[in-house]
Amino acid sequence: MHTVVHRADSRGYFDHGWLKTKHTFSFGHYQNPARVQFGKLRVLNDDVVAPGGGFGAHSHENMEIVSIPLSGALSHKDSAGHEETIAEGDVQVMSAGTGIWHSEFNHSETETVNFLQIWILPAVRGVAPRYDQKHFDRKQRRNSLQTVIAPGAQEEALWLTQQAYCSLADIDSGVRLDYRLRESGNGVYLFVIEGEIAIGEERLGKRDGMGIHASDEVTIRATQLSELLLIEVPMS
Repeated sequence: MHTVVHRADSRGYFDHGWLKTKHTFSFGHYQNPARVQFGKLRVLNDDVVAPGGGFGAHSHENMEIVSIPLSGALSHKDSAGHEETIAEGDVQVMSAGTGIWHSEFNHSETETVNFLQIWILPAVRGVAPRYDQKHFDRKQRRNSLQTVIAPGAQEEALWLTQQAYCSLADIDSGVRLDYRLRESGNGVYLFVIEGEIAIGEERLGKRDGMGIHASDEVTIRATQLSELLLIEVPMS
């Protein structure tokens, strides 16, 4: 088993006034040659947007983009005609494919919005752009792994153009969960949203991340009530 640990305080950080953002991997003004990506996982940003603030219209292409609100509500508008709002419990996916313009704004004039922005490199370039979102019942992830992103169309999860999976879990202190990788040759990146967990002898706290590959299964032990995101991606 090969591992890499990214501590919360080692992430790139920028305060733009309307946006406070932390980058696990190289992004924008944060460039770290040792932290460009983990397999096909290219971006994991932890964004806090001030009331009324947001990202103006900008373009993407050939990227699978997942947004997961942790608090507040985020409004989305794109060049394909989608105008939607997502909040805690929702997950959004946008396949940029041949190219799409979109904007994202804090839906509230009084409350901040905190969301995770995840970019995954696609398996196939040049697909037609696509947007989707879904609300997931948080009760289904209590001491269990809830799959929210999977490859191809699946009834219980959103899908993207890559052999990748995203799962969420709320784990009580003292509970162990085993995550078995779905695809041979994949790795999994664990991100602690809240709480503290142990992977073997390694302790991970709030907003710490750990990439694991060359292993078929990972055992997670919660040492506190914890909220966890797992991102499984091809490594090559």
